[in-house]
Amino acid sequence: MIVVTGATGNVGRALVRTLTRDRVPVTAVARHISGPGTAAGDLAEPEGLRAAFEGAEALFLLVAGERPYDILDVAKAAGVRKVVLLSSQGAGTRPEAYPHPRRFEAAVRESGLDWTILRSGGLDSNAFAWAESIRARRTAAAPFGDVGLPFVDPDDVAAVAATVLREAAHTGATYTLTGPAATTPRARAAAIARALGEPVTFTEQSRAQAHEVMAGFMPLPVVEATLDLLGAPTEEERRVSPDVERVVGRAPGSFAEWAERNAAAFR
Repeated sequence: MIVVTGATGNVGRALVRTLTRDRVPVTAVARHISGPGTAAGDLAEPEGLRAAFEGAEALFLLVAGERPYDILDVAKAAGVRKVVLLSSQGAGTRPEAYPHPRRFEAAVRESGLDWTILRSGGLDSNAFAWAESIRARRTAAAPFGDVGLPFVDPDDVAAVAATVLREAAHTGATYTLTGPAATTPRARAAAIARALGEPVTFTEQSRAQAHEVMAGFMPLPVVEATLDLLGAPTEEERRVSPDVERVVGRAPGSFAEWAERNAAAFR
């Protein structure tokens, strides 16, 4: 049995769907979840995860909460033998700016469990932040409108996770997951417009404007690190990684394909 934390998120939901389709026994864990095959639990409170982890062989773990070592101790006591961590690309490219993912990565490596680390680039589903403004006004706003990054489809991250959770060959590996090509915020807004068949007006925010918006839902150090990455990505952060195709045997999907599949959210 595989336990999936963050099961109501963009990656977790797709991972549960993939494992269920493949008839893999799965327990979906999230703070607010109910129904067959689910367990309510909070990574900020590891002791409350014991029942959810009991009898599991593998764990898909998010970077959430402040106690990764305690989470992994609970997992080991429950019989878990393998952990796959969903981390951030920034943990490798900007370690000083991303101490939280780095701490989780260290805990996983030191856990004594079989482990694989997935360092995800920006997710295509970040565009859901535009859903309300596109539905209401057909507008989208973002900073650094012409800076491109190879954002990745969360379904592709889930496909990689589903593979490495079930195959021993990936033990000890750290994979960087990106899409097939760099896209800019302006181009992503245009792709959504094409999926809708209607124009969407893109407005480029200043860094200060973006900072004000992001500070409403992100810690200030994370806001600064994110804006630094979005505005001045390193060569490595711009690079398309081969790891999705290496693991699942097919190229990752494009942002345009993601937009077509999710157009209903913007109508």
